[in-house]
Amino acid sequence: QVQLVESGGGLVQAGGSLRLSCAPSGRTFSISIMGWFRQAPGQEREFVAAISRNSGRTDYADSVSGRFTISRDNAKNTVYLQMNSLKPEDTAVYYCAADTSYSSIRRTPESYDYWGQGTQVTVSS
Repeated sequence: QVQLVESGGGLVQAGGSLRLSCAPSGRTFSISIMGWFRQAPGQEREFVAAISRNSGRTDYADSVSGRFTISRDNAKNTVYLQMNSLKPEDTAVYYCAADTSYSSIRRTPESYDYWGQGTQVTVSS
């Protein structure tokens, strides 16, 4: 089993920045990919970014590319999502996810095995 705990959400004005953190615990050696997803009210959960824990390869949704950066600190066993130039449309609950099955990054929520509880990000205009 893997447990994921997110932190760092909050309220920010448009153009501002936030950094989310995700700290996995439990059988962390089994994790191959760490990802971030988000879900706004009435919408489906959508892919934001992901990173390979071994290679460091990253992938981003077009809507956040150039504004968001995903990174990992293997020593601290933590994954971060640095969000800059935030827009009101970035408002959502952000979820950290862990994939223990695939070696390559997938963008579908069904590909991920474990999920955090979510953290709210609200961007005011």
